Amino acid sequence: QVHLVESGGGLVQAGGSLRLSCAASGRTYTMGWFRQTPGKEREFVAAILWTGTSTYYADSVKGRFTISRDNAKNTVYLQMNSLKPEDTAVYYCAARQIGGLLTTTRREYDYWGQGTQVTVSS
Repeated sequence: QVHLVESGGGLVQAGGSLRLSCAASGRTYTMGWFRQTPGKEREFVAAILWTGTSTYYADSVKGRFTISRDNAKNTVYLQMNSLKPEDTAVYYCAARQIGGLLTTTRREYDYWGQGTQVTVSS
């Protein structure tokens, strides 16, 4: 069992930046970020392979968000720039316990964090 703990959320004005962190209690492979707003399904934001050499982004965040990881620290990051009010959501970190798949699908992830709130004011 791997535990994931997110941090770095908060309140920011539109156009601002935040960096989310997700610390894992053990080794993980593909890791991803998802987000959810009330009444909507959790949606994919970004994912990164174990090697860090491949990443994938939702169209809505491409060019503004950057996912990265530090395997020595078992930590994945999400740098969010040029934030918009529509980025407001609870952001969740997710991890796969086996590697080789860069996926946007929720059911492909084995572990989930508790979430961190990001609020972007206009």
